[in-house]
Amino acid sequence: MQQITSYQGSVYGGLGDLLLRYCQANQLPAPTQLLHVQNLPRFDYQVWYQLLNELDQQHNQPALGLDIAQYVELKHLGVLGYLAQSCEHLGEALLRYHDFYRLIYDGSPLIFNKNQDHLIIGWDVPKVFTTQVTNEIAIAIMYQFLRHFLHIDDVALIQVDFMHPAPKDTMIYQRYFGCPVLFSQPTAQIVLPSQILSKPIRHADQTLQHLLMAQAQTLLEKLPHTTQLDERLQQAILKQLQKQQLNIEVIATQLHTSVRQLQRHLQSQNTTFQARVQAIRQMLAFKYLQDPHLSLQEIALLLGYSEQSAFQRAFKLWTQQTPQQWRKHNVM
Repeated sequence: MQQITSYQGSVYGGLGDLLLRYCQANQLPAPTQLLHVQNLPRFDYQVWYQLLNELDQQHNQPALGLDIAQYVELKHLGVLGYLAQSCEHLGEALLRYHDFYRLIYDGSPLIFNKNQDHLIIGWDVPKVFTTQVTNEIAIAIMYQFLRHFLHIDDVALIQVDFMHPAPKDTMIYQRYFGCPVLFSQPTAQIVLPSQILSKPIRHADQTLQHLLMAQAQTLLEKLPHTTQLDERLQQAILKQLQKQQLNIEVIATQLHTSVRQLQRHLQSQNTTFQARVQAIRQMLAFKYLQDPHLSLQEIALLLGYSEQSAFQRAFKLWTQQTPQQWRKHNVM
């Protein structure tokens, strides 16, 4: 499996241990890349994405993300898990979870919306960068966190939404979450009753919370800074791929900035515009090649290449394999 240098961030190393625990508990062979990331404090978000997809393809387990999440322990969430557990009530815990969520997933912002009746927790990640299993595990870990680590035993979800099409057996999801589950929705999210925010937490400890907040803030400051400009740049590149207008002048105009300012911003992150474009293309190429219905010519066009041969040359530079070879060994 090829590791991608991604603009999308990293994940907490404990999530690698979670996947290994799942494999061991089910007597499944662990992917080679999973063994490589064990004991790392963090690893690339795209490695996480690829590991989940590899497990999904190899084991063909319905609702795999829900099954994996049942093995999550507090240690898999690091300081954030212990910090939330030290809060006095659920509202305070979710506030801490929101503020320090990047310590678990750096690159997939957590969005909270609240009105008089409902609390909505959503994951702000473009659909092209997710799969059903990546969404499953994000939502299921949140659900397990509420029930087992904050001891909110009577969590009654109102609704769960997934972005991807409905699988064959949707009842697995309704039994797991105990509420209606919708598919092909604009956002991956869970909906809870707003009154749940006042639920007390059994292990509240304000002194411990202050210590853990200082630790979490120190860890957060060590992560690379992701700005709104990065998110807008990502969206602009995605929109321009099929138009084959991937030059920095067009993108800078769309972002209402100058080419020089955009280049300076990218240099501060030790990257370039072309490297950012190639990272997105490479990530999407892996996703599109997993769809057996897409021809190489169609994939080349989706990635913004005017000719299939240009896509094939680029792919071989990324992986030392042709797209056909990669598809043969990675798509079941």
